[in-house]
Parts: sequence; structure tokens; C-alpha cells
Amino acid sequence: MLVFLKLLGSIALLIYGMKVMSEALQKMAGPQLRHLLGAMTTNKFSGVATGALVTVAVQSSAATTVMTVSFVNAALLTLSQAISVIMGANIGTTMSAWIMSAGFSFNIANLVWPAFLVGIILIQIGKHRYVGDFLFGLSFLLFALGMLNQTGREMDLANNPAVVGFFSSFDSGSYLTIIVFLLMGTVLTCIAQSSAALMAITMVLCSTGAITIFQGIALVMGENIGTTVTANVAALSANTQARRAAAAHLLFNVFGVVWVLILFFPFVRGVCRIVGLDPSAGSQDPARLTFALATFHTCFNLINTAVLIWFIPQIEKFVCRIIKPKKSEVEDEFKLKYIKAGIMKTPELSVFQAQKEIAGFGDKMRFMFGLVEELYKTEDDGAFGKLFERIEKFEDKSDDLENEIGRYLGDVGSSHLSDDTKEKIRSMLRQISELESIGDGCFNLARIIRRKKENKLAFTQSQEDGLAKMFGLVDEALALMNNVLSGRKDDYDISLNENAEFRINACRDKLKSENILSLDAYDYNYVIGTVFNDLVGECEKTGDYIINVVEARFGVS
Repeated sequence: MLVFLKLLGSIALLIYGMKVMSEALQKMAGPQLRHLLGAMTTNKFSGVATGALVTVAVQSSAATTVMTVSFVNAALLTLSQAISVIMGANIGTTMSAWIMSAGFSFNIANLVWPAFLVGIILIQIGKHRYVGDFLFGLSFLLFALGMLNQTGREMDLANNPAVVGFFSSFDSGSYLTIIVFLLMGTVLTCIAQSSAALMAITMVLCSTGAITIFQGIALVMGENIGTTVTANVAALSANTQARRAAAAHLLFNVFGVVWVLILFFPFVRGVCRIVGLDPSAGSQDPARLTFALATFHTCFNLINTAVLIWFIPQIEKFVCRIIKPKKSEVEDEFKLKYIKAGIMKTPELSVFQAQKEIAGFGDKMRFMFGLVEELYKTEDDGAFGKLFERIEKFEDKSDDLENEIGRYLGDVGSSHLSDDTKEKIRSMLRQISELESIGDGCFNLARIIRRKKENKLAFTQSQEDGLAKMFGLVDEALALMNNVLSGRKDDYDISLNENAEFRINACRDKLKSENILSLDAYDYNYVIGTVFNDLVGECEKTGDYIINVVEARFGVS
């Protein structure tokens, strides 16, 4: 029982070590990873290379795949680009198998203690704590591999009658046995949600002689299918294109498993020859067995990608045909498009998703202001009433949108984040608060316009011209704000937005002064002057909210 618990503990430590490594690397290079995915997916070959490089960097194909699905969800990657990146991720993830096989071939614990020491020092110093986190995770990973190797020898599964009896009941030369082990690998990977953990268990079973190389490779094939569950689960609440990207990942691995099954025994023997292993021999070198598993994993994904990379358009058409848009995906002006519960497991990249949603929030606010301008020009009572109700509904929806994005950012903020990402979250929370205030300002304008209509008040031509100019300035400020929200802030100059705010204030001052002079000259009565003054004042307040959003985006307090 103690040895069995050591096995489970070693696997848990392995998963934890890979998780810490992955998160540390993403904290160090989160923005660069995003830009890399966007810049290097111009064609299918660069997409494959990008997926492989990113997966090698973060040591998690699940993180790369979920990231890619999320970028499709945010319309940052096309479906065909995503498919090529996912193919590359499958190649990149084979690095984990090679690291594990190295851990079974020599006493890797000798590398652990120096890595632990340097990692702890860097974490305590704080200046390079993410590098320290990475070394800390790497230390756990190496330590877990050493423990797995030692535990495997202690278990002596090859001489355990119960284990030998169970596995010997399967004919390793039978296709039925291969399919059974493939299904076992799939189910266990789905349950554990970690192909790395199952790869480690497979290597323990093979290196101790409990199962044959044929059965071990069948388990690895099942792990390749099981690992696609992560992306498909993540995509359940995403949009149609994201679900299609996840389905393409499943299709890629299933296709590979099918052709390997057809050529299974000749293919496995060919892989064994590469590492100098005789699959029919009784006693085997444990190191060669683990290297054979890693070699198969690499050959499987390389050949699969080499074949399917030419059929990306056909894969795209196929997944589009089998996955139709949900009925609920009817266009809704205030529906969240980019962030969904569970869509992202990587906090650093979740922040990017939230910024896309905030940019969409800004577009909705400009659209809402356009409805206010339309309301002002509407004379028909029926049309006016319907338009006012729509603006009122938008104001309620903007409150909901602020709450949903805020909750999402709160969930992300509860994770371990870099200081830069924490600052971005604070900025985003301020942005959505000010954007919601723009919605309030639009609704206040609509109520003032309704008051004008109900009291049958008529503005002079001078007032109409002044109000039209003010509306135009606010709309221009909203357009500039949305440019900043939707792009990289480093590409914009805040002075443009400040100038727009200055012109709104200058227009407000001019119109208010003219209003006082007109009232003194009895050009119109006090009620008309008050309503006009309220409209101008509310427009200026909306301009304040707009510049507040921009300043929050730029990090100006």
C-alpha cells in the first residue's frame, strides 16, 4: 500500500511540477505568446511551427490548445490557422515524453537539488521570481520522475502474480487487445485530465515488464485521443468556431489512431528498430522501452501532421458541416462574445480575452449613443416610444455586461498572476465601470429628450446646430476611445483623445454662454433653456466618462 501511495504521490507531484512550469513560462512570456500566435500563423507551415514552439515553451499541449480555441472564440485566429497550430501543439507535446524517458534512463535526482536551491533563491529575491518558479516546477518534475523510476522498481510488477495474471490474460499479438488498451488509455486520460500522468504510468508499466511494448503503445494512442477532451470541454460554452477548432483537434488524433491501427504491428516494429529494441524478446532494457514509447509518440504526431497538413481546408469544411451554430447564437447587441465560463485555464491569457470583450463593450456604447441621436430626430410617437424602450433596455444590459465582465476578471484575479497582469485587471475594472457610466449618460440624454417631446418644446435653429455639433464631438470621442480599446495602446497617442475632450468642454462652455445670452434676450423661455442646458451638460459628462475610459486603458490615474 505504501508503494502504491508513493506511485500516486509521484504522479501528483509530476502534474504539479508541469503546472508550475507552464504557469511560470506564461507569466514570463504571456504577451509575447499572444503576439507570436498572431504573427506566425500566416500559413499552415508557420502555424504548425508556432504551435510546436509554444507547446515546447509552456510544456503543455492542453494550454496551447485551449489558448488557440480561445483565440478562435475571440476571432483572433481563423479556423484554418487554429487547425495548423493544434497540429503543431501535438508535435510539441512529445517533448514531455522525451523528458520522462530521460528520467527513467539515469538518476535524474542529481539535477533536482541544485535546481531547487537556485529556484528558491530567485523566488526569495523577487527580481527573477518567475524564473525561480520555473526552476521550482522543473525540480518537482525531475524529482517526481526519479520517484516514479524508484517506485516502479520497488513495485516489481513483473514478479507480481496478480499483475502478471491480469495482463497475461491479454494476447499482446491480438488486435482486440490493442483496441482494449487504446480504450483504457482514452478513458483514463479523460478521467485524469493529464496525458503526461498517463504517459508516466505507461512508462512505469513498460519499464517494469508488467506490459509489453505493444500494449504500452496502445495506451499512448488512447492518451492522444483522451487529451483532446480538455479543449472540447473548454469549448462547450464557446462560440461555433471555437467548438469547430476543438473538434478538429479530436479529428486529427482519431485519424492518426485509425491509420496506426491498420499498420500497427509493422509500424511498432519499425519504431523499435529505431531505438534498437527487439519487441519479441522476453527481458528488455527499461531505458530502451521508455525511449521506444517517446519515439512512437513523436513519429505518430510527425507523420500525422505531414499527412493532414495538406488537407486543412477539407478538415475545416468537415467540422463546419458537422458543427452547426447553436440556436441561442442569435445576434444580441449585448451578448458576451469572447469570454465564457471555463473557456480559459490560463489567467495571463484570460486577461486578453477580457480586453477583447471590453472593446466590444465600447462598440456597444457608441451604438447606444447613435440610438440617442436617432431618438432626438424621431418625431413619430410610436417609433419614439419603441426607440426609447430599446435605449432603456440597453442601459439595463450595460449594467449586466459590467457585472459579467467584472465577475470574470474577479475569477481571473484570484489566480497567481504577474504584477503586470494584476495592474491590467485593475485598469480593466475601471474601464468597465466608466463604460457603464457612458450607458447611464446615454439613458439620461434619452430621458431629457423625452421630456422635451412630452412638453412639446421647440429649439431655435442656433440651438439645433449647437446640439448637432455637440453630438458629433461626443461620437468622435467614442470612436477614438474604441480605437484605443481595440488595439495595442502603445500604437496610440492619448493626446488625440485629450484634444477631443477639450473640444467637447469648449463647445459646452460656448453653448452655455449663448444660452444665457438668449435667455436674457427672451429668444425663448426658461423651460426650453433648461432642457437645452441639460442636454449639453449630459453630453459633456459623457465626454468625461469617455476620457476616463481612455485614461484607465493607458494607466493614467
